[in-house]
Amino acid sequence: MDAAADAIDLWLPDLKRFAPGHPTLALLARADRLTDGPRGYLAGAAQRFGLQENLPAGALTRQLMAGDAGDANWLSADPAWVQPDLNGARLLACGQMQLSAKDADELADALKPLFAEADMALEVSSPDHWHVRLPADTAVPPFAAPEHALGEDLYYHLPQGEEGRRWRILLNDVQVVLHQHPINVERRQRGMAPVNHLWLWGAGLLPGVVTTSLKQVISDDVLLRALAAKAGTPAMARDVSAVSAAEPGTLVDLQDLPVDDIAMQWTPALLELAKRKPLVLAFASGERWLHRPWHRLRFWRGNGR
Repeated sequence: MDAAADAIDLWLPDLKRFAPGHPTLALLARADRLTDGPRGYLAGAAQRFGLQENLPAGALTRQLMAGDAGDANWLSADPAWVQPDLNGARLLACGQMQLSAKDADELADALKPLFAEADMALEVSSPDHWHVRLPADTAVPPFAAPEHALGEDLYYHLPQGEEGRRWRILLNDVQVVLHQHPINVERRQRGMAPVNHLWLWGAGLLPGVVTTSLKQVISDDVLLRALAAKAGTPAMARDVSAVSAAEPGTLVDLQDLPVDDIAMQWTPALLELAKRKPLVLAFASGERWLHRPWHRLRFWRGNGR
C-alpha cells in the first residue's frame, strides 16, 4: 500500500525553484523521503487521474466549459504571444493574455474563416481558452504542450514533414491575420503583449471514463478541474481557507505559483496544516516527501532539505 495514500497531496513547483531558506522547505528536514513521482505538469495531472501523459486536454476542457465535446476531435487553441528574435521566434506566453471577452471574440472572428476552409471550427470557450473542433477521423500530428515549448524556438515545435505542412500553412496564416488586427495595434500602444499566435495542443477525443483516488481537488487550473469533473470528484477554487480545511485524499494544487507567493501567502497555512494532517510534498520536478504531524517531534534532525 502507498504510504502516502492517507495524506493530503500538496503539489508544489520544481524543487530547484525554492531557495534553501524557503519556509516551506522546513517541513522536509523531519519528513520521510518517498520514491519520486511524475515530473512535469501534464505527467503529474495524468498520473493522478489514471491517464497517459498525452492527455486530450482540448476535449476535457471544452467539456468543462461548454459541455458539448461529444465524440468530436478537439484541440486546445490558446491565445499566445510569440516574440521574433535573431534566430527565429519564441513562445513567451500562452493562455494568460488578459483578453476581454469582446476582444477574444473579435480576434477569433477574424480567424474563423481560415479554420472553416480547413474543415475545422474555431470556438472561444473563454477569453483565455479557445478550442478547435475537428472531424473525428482527422489525423493530427503531435503538438507540444505549452509547458514543453515556453521560452523555446517556435520552429522546433511546429508539425514537421508533409503531414504537418497543412498545419504550418494554417498557423502562418493565423499569425498574418493577428499581426495586422487592430486589437493588437492597440495592445502594443498600451504596452501590452500582442496576441499574435494560437498554440495548438492536447488533441483527442473525450475519454469515456476517468478515475482517481482523490476525494477532492483544490485548484484554479482548468485542466485539473476538467479531469476532476469527468471523474466525478468535487473541485474547489484555490484559497487559503479551503487549503486550511483540506482533508487526506485532497489534491492541493500550488505547482503553478511563484515560490515567493507560496512563501508569503500560503506557507503559514501549510505549516499549520502539517501539525494536524499528513502531507505529501510533491514537487513538480518529481521529488516527494511524506510529513506526518508527529514528525515535528523529530527535533534531532536539522533544518534544510
